[in-house]
Amino acid sequence: MAPAPADRTVAPGAPLPPRATARLQLHPGFTLADAAGVVSYYAALGVSHLYLSPVCGARPGSTHGYDVTDFTRVRDELGGETALHALAQRARDAGLGLILDIVPNHMAADPTHNAWWRDVLAHGQDNPHAAFFDIDWQPADPTLHGKVLVPMLGHPYWETLARGELCVVPAPGGDAATLRYFEHDFPLAPDSLLRHALNSPDWFDATHEAGREHLHALLERQHYRLAWWRTAATALNWRRFFEISDLVGVRQEDPAVFAATHALVFRLLREGVIDGVRVDHVDGLADPAAYCRQLRACLDEHAAPRSPAPTRPRPWLVVEKILAPGEILPADWQVDGTTGYDFMDQVSAVLHSEAGHAPLGALWRHAGGRPGSYAAALADARRQILMHHLVTEFEGATARLHACAAADPATRDLTLPALRQALAAWLEAIPVYRSYQDGASCGRDAAALRAEQAMLDKATRSARATLAPEQAAALDFIVACLRTPDAHGSAPAQIRRRVQQLMPALAAKAGEDTAFYRYGRLLSRNEVGSHPDALALSPAGFHAAMAARRQSFPHAMLATATHDHKRGEDARMRLAVLSELPQQWAVAVRAWETDGARLLALLPRVPDAADRLVLYQSLLGAWPMQRDALEQGEALAAFLQRIGQWQRKAIRETKLHGNWTQPNPGYEDACDAFLHGLAADWPHGGLLVRIGQFVQRVAPAGAMNSLAQAMIQLTAPGVPDRYQGCEDWDLSLVDPDNRRPPDYRRLQARLDCGAGWAEWLAHWRDGRVKQQLVRHVLAARRAHEMLFLEGGYQPLIAEGPLAEHVLGFARTLGGDEALTVVSRLGATLVDRELPRVPPARWGHTTVNAGTRQSGHWTDALTGQTFIAGPDGKLPMQEVLAVLPAALLLRQD
Repeated sequence: MAPAPADRTVAPGAPLPPRATARLQLHPGFTLADAAGVVSYYAALGVSHLYLSPVCGARPGSTHGYDVTDFTRVRDELGGETALHALAQRARDAGLGLILDIVPNHMAADPTHNAWWRDVLAHGQDNPHAAFFDIDWQPADPTLHGKVLVPMLGHPYWETLARGELCVVPAPGGDAATLRYFEHDFPLAPDSLLRHALNSPDWFDATHEAGREHLHALLERQHYRLAWWRTAATALNWRRFFEISDLVGVRQEDPAVFAATHALVFRLLREGVIDGVRVDHVDGLADPAAYCRQLRACLDEHAAPRSPAPTRPRPWLVVEKILAPGEILPADWQVDGTTGYDFMDQVSAVLHSEAGHAPLGALWRHAGGRPGSYAAALADARRQILMHHLVTEFEGATARLHACAAADPATRDLTLPALRQALAAWLEAIPVYRSYQDGASCGRDAAALRAEQAMLDKATRSARATLAPEQAAALDFIVACLRTPDAHGSAPAQIRRRVQQLMPALAAKAGEDTAFYRYGRLLSRNEVGSHPDALALSPAGFHAAMAARRQSFPHAMLATATHDHKRGEDARMRLAVLSELPQQWAVAVRAWETDGARLLALLPRVPDAADRLVLYQSLLGAWPMQRDALEQGEALAAFLQRIGQWQRKAIRETKLHGNWTQPNPGYEDACDAFLHGLAADWPHGGLLVRIGQFVQRVAPAGAMNSLAQAMIQLTAPGVPDRYQGCEDWDLSLVDPDNRRPPDYRRLQARLDCGAGWAEWLAHWRDGRVKQQLVRHVLAARRAHEMLFLEGGYQPLIAEGPLAEHVLGFARTLGGDEALTVVSRLGATLVDRELPRVPPARWGHTTVNAGTRQSGHWTDALTGQTFIAGPDGKLPMQEVLAVLPAALLLRQD
């Protein structure tokens, strides 16, 4: 093994980056006071920081906090700033810090609770807060010039008036009257209300023609235009978050906006309440690189007063950024790394088998009715999203391109249809979330710049191959426009910003929110940050990725579960077993389909075969660990309700049988009837019983994968994040299922259990074995902090008959060294009842620990000591005799 690098990214004596974090989802049902109540649990578990979901003011009742209404204060429903300070103090007393999730990209477009947005609606574009939001005050629609479209009505505008659902409400105490629409309260522009109108109760009575005309005239004098909610996709004149038309984009490129939206964060940092931030959806901003650099500078500045210069901490800064295969996070962003979706993909892929690629693909194609490859599914989805869901964003960009082309005699013959087709083809070919072209390359990270230019050139060639000559000419103009080094605010710069801010919305909605639900070869690979076409990653590929992470972003977050994941980390690991047993899976599915034919014959409408295959996988992944977990009727009903909720969401996200705005109740009811029909004879027989039997066959191998995944996450280069409660088995589905509160009493009781590994392994289904693995490894990280924060990374070489079933790596720093050794791809080797390979099965398989200095090693989990031979080899039948994962610390 090569010696550890001499460079250190943390100065000696300086406060360290987080050792490990624990993500907590705050909401009115789990407040800051509740978070304070679990500090002692997480301190005992071994994390160094609690990582909090957004705490700023949000819509009343919000379960996530991303619909911000007030950046200047801590949300009252969470307990306010007093409760945050109390949590921080409780955490400090226990040796923990706080990391805060912030939301710079958007706010809730809420006229009642967002004071800044309300000011804009009341006073229009001359209001100081108008600059806070990304509003086009001169859109193509002349009726919206100087106005904000507010698509909140449940019916078309005139029909809403006729229904009498809009009314003027005089305010008590002489305050200005407002406009009321059910629970929504809209401001009225000053002096827009005729004074004598309030003296007549019938003046705005919309049930009469005259009152309706008066109310309409009043609304026409406002700085906003109320509209039917269905107009949002095609008529909105402000930037929204993805296609969510009640979240309005914030202009962080404006220094005043940046200062106002971050003042609370910087104050909390100065006061020592927080130690760093996680930035949500950085790709939605106009200039992510400039934003990150500015944020880094401000975080460093505001952290300075907290301590003397020699021990001054550098706040931790990570960004939510989805990286495509081969994409490089630019070093010049000056962040500590991403929030770990890239790692979540890599660690999952290395625990999948490439042997399943062809047979699982064949099974999927046999289901029929869907594209056979993910690439085809994604291309179809991108086209649909552009044409039907992100219409206002796409058409706004093409309109600006057309205006820019028409202004130059050299390009004025480029037609709007040609530009539209060229832009669509080019966007469909972009494989990343967004590009970062700014018309110049000065000062940019050279490696990231080269990679981006190569990607854009390839996408341009791909798009050109599909275009007619006039469309190809339009494509040339688009690419030239995007690369023009023009001043900020110029037409090319505005076009570039619009196109680049459209990219992440298109990537997310077409990929993870559409194609992930359409393509179902193996759902464990349909995960945020993953590319479903790539079933597996070789150990060599994994080691290369980890070495690159150690070199470039050694303090990036390592995630295996998040509040946005499609499936829990252990559900994915159980489904990964199917990549090793594709033939057995295919036989089981075909048998279920044959038996299910009788059930389908009873239904008025038949769910697609593809949807049935996806359902079988979801049942397999989410099935509880305990054998008897579903014996009681209430437990079965709750489980089917969770699956049914997921299934309805999946149908709508697929957008083939209805969607969120136009559901297909008939098809959804048929799928629900099929789901419940599976359980018709429970527990005495029927399809659900047979599915459960298959679950029991693969569960030990899945749990073995899970323990390996946890060990790798906790020891690889980076900062591991344990999502709330996921130290227990995590078999959750997509939100809201993955945001259910953990049972902390149960977790605390099991953490305190001192029974030992033999007991924990024998009763592995109760989750203690995973929880104790997390605890023991985090204790080792605490005892060897610099080793895991700064240590080098070297692959370990396995030899012998089962060498391909071993994954190992060394972390080294000076004389300190730790070896991570786990089993992989053990579905055909695993014990029938325990999540490990029986020791004798390893035969003469060894892992080479190297011959540096001492050959004595102690497992941080079991305390067992091993002695490597003169050749540095350690026998796997000893190292993994108790557990499928080991963390060996060298003893001098």
